[in-house]
Amino acid sequence: MRIDRTHRKWLVASLIILGVASAIYVFYAARSPAGPSGGSAVGFTFGMVGSAFMVFAGLLAARKKLPVVRLGRAQSWMRGHLWLGLLSLPMILFHGGFRFGGPLTSVLMILLIIVVASGLFGAALQHYMPNMMTAEVQKETIFEQIDHVRTGMIADADALIAATTGASDAGATRQAARAPIAVQTVALTQEAASALSNFYVREMRPFLHNDGGERHPLADTGSARAIFVELRTLLPGETQDAMKSLEDICEEERQLRRQTRLHHWLHGWLMLHVPLSFALLLLGCVHAFMALRY
Repeated sequence: MRIDRTHRKWLVASLIILGVASAIYVFYAARSPAGPSGGSAVGFTFGMVGSAFMVFAGLLAARKKLPVVRLGRAQSWMRGHLWLGLLSLPMILFHGGFRFGGPLTSVLMILLIIVVASGLFGAALQHYMPNMMTAEVQKETIFEQIDHVRTGMIADADALIAATTGASDAGATRQAARAPIAVQTVALTQEAASALSNFYVREMRPFLHNDGGERHPLADTGSARAIFVELRTLLPGETQDAMKSLEDICEEERQLRRQTRLHHWLHGWLMLHVPLSFALLLLGCVHAFMALRY
């Protein structure tokens, strides 16, 4: 895995901080007859440092929400968010002497572990998922434009079916989202036209409307290929170009679905990470107030 220069700097700095903190904790724990305590000077310092790291990690969200505040490079903030957020876990463990303590501190530790774990999971996804998306989705589309592209695909398919079967309206989408494809009018027997129309209305058009999910026969490449092979045996040779275009449209829909699925994986972890991070910061403030007050 290639590590960029900014990432390398944060990695080295984090390892140095972790090494120094670990040495201090070992020395401190060995010289504490009653064991490490969060109320001691060293334990309190570890707690403050760990809390500061968590606050810094939380400031990344504030930086994104306030575009007028642009202190430092975004890449540096992201690396700092990752490594200092990760370092907050051992610092807080050193603070409590690796004991969870009472109900509030136990909840805080569980939240911190989940937040750090989900952050690492998200970082791994963001590193590997773009390459996976490039490999699996040859015709990548801007995510926000997927519905617009799908509308154009349905318009193209409607036009192909209308021209091939001679129907005046195949449930056509009136507002095409892209340039229309060339279609050729073909004289079909009533039986062939009926077979093609039934396939389109009952199978392909619902598939293009994203109905049926991954269980739809056309959602699987092998199953879709077999369906089109069988359909071609019912149609004359003049329709083969139209069939190829319809098959390509189905493949494009499968790629849109793959891209949507990968996009949800790439960003879905934030649904857990972000709210739990805010809950951790809020409860951390409560814990600090109670510790200083009592």
